[in-house]
Amino acid sequence: MRIIMLGTGSATVTQCYNTCFLLKEKKDCFLVDGGGGNGILTQLEKAGEDWKNIHDIFVTHKHIDHILGIIWIVRVICQGMNQGKYEGELRVYAHKELIEILENMLYTLIREKETKLIGKRVHLICVEDGEEKTILQRKTVFFDIHSTKAKQFGFTICLENGGRMTCCGDEPYKEAAEPYAAGSKWLLHEAFCLYSQADIFKPYEKHHSTVLEACRTAEKLGIENLLLYHTEDKNIVNRKELYTEEGKKVFSGKIYVPEDLETIEIS
Repeated sequence: MRIIMLGTGSATVTQCYNTCFLLKEKKDCFLVDGGGGNGILTQLEKAGEDWKNIHDIFVTHKHIDHILGIIWIVRVICQGMNQGKYEGELRVYAHKELIEILENMLYTLIREKETKLIGKRVHLICVEDGEEKTILQRKTVFFDIHSTKAKQFGFTICLENGGRMTCCGDEPYKEAAEPYAAGSKWLLHEAFCLYSQADIFKPYEKHHSTVLEACRTAEKLGIENLLLYHTEDKNIVNRKELYTEEGKKVFSGKIYVPEDLETIEIS
């Protein structure tokens, strides 16, 4: 399995795209979030990935830098279905409140010839805290991250070697996620900025963490591989080097600070 980071930035970035990514197994793709607009289509094209291979989507929460791109993806896929260019069905997973928002947005913003496919070939699926689904032929469990802002879910997915990859959404890890995150081989965690620049970027006002804090969390949870995303973009030229240097002070595992469109092998 591979992860393709379509975007790595926080909500208001201009030097990269908002955080969203693909998990890819052979040709099958699982899209997590969509960024803030139709830039998701550009990112897919730049990455050389075909929207026709996306059959599962998970939306973490309702913030516009995560949800708006989903409307574009669903629209394009519905058009493809109508034109005979998309095979199979599309499944969109989210918690109940978010499914209701998505459904309302879709019926309001896209054409009837697309929305008529909802419930037939496009399935909006509510998931509960702790609910298990099979995605990419792997056990996947969704969980409530107990957000202090909008209700938000993360997920953990089983790997071939028996390990797990866990995504904690775009807020700092909370103890309620320990059954899913602890001991994961891979942890995907937001890191808004360097701890040394917290006075500049003020991550705590936005309910985000710093690199140092994310890495301390990963060390405590026994994580092997930590992937940091949802960052500011003012340090983007040297972001990988700066974030890795700060994180290594407190984390003994491997740190990944991907750029947009970077592909990482998950094993």
